[in-house]
Amino acid sequence: MKKSAAALIFAMALSAAAQNPQPSPQAAPSPSPAVAAPPGDVDTIDHIIAAVYDVISGPAGQRNWDRFHSLYYPGAHMIPTRRDDKGAVTARIFSPDDYAKRSQDFFSKEGFFENSIANRVEQWNNIAHVWSTYESRHAKGEKPFARGINSFQLFNDGSRWWILTVYWEAEDPAHPLPEKYLK
Repeated sequence: MKKSAAALIFAMALSAAAQNPQPSPQAAPSPSPAVAAPPGDVDTIDHIIAAVYDVISGPAGQRNWDRFHSLYYPGAHMIPTRRDDKGAVTARIFSPDDYAKRSQDFFSKEGFFENSIANRVEQWNNIAHVWSTYESRHAKGEKPFARGINSFQLFNDGSRWWILTVYWEAEDPAHPLPEKYLK
């Protein structure tokens, strides 16, 4: 009797699943940012990486968030990591819009200049990964106050490059950047 009840429940579950199939995964809608990216920002991997650093860099003041958003594919993520005072590492996931809203207060008060000092690019067909070692300064020519690595995942839709993810970690005294990532 127990076997037949279990078989009946299993059959009912299969029937329900057949009547209510799960939607199949679909591609994200074609992106249409409010402002089109300047073609020179998104035509090559090197250009889109340079555009990211350029758009967030500058003296204290407003950033060009339209240009910033035009570099990111819909649903893109920005993932900073941090190490707390006990050594635990955590990651937070932001959208580019969240990042812009959270960062503008800082950028309004502080100069911020970030640049790549070394990039390692891996590409196959329409996907690319860039391991970009960066330095951050409050003013051009100053000693960096931070260094780390940005991990960029990129997608080419046949007409331009898009950023899907930027995932980063800053170095700290216990975890300096290895020499191999500085050249």
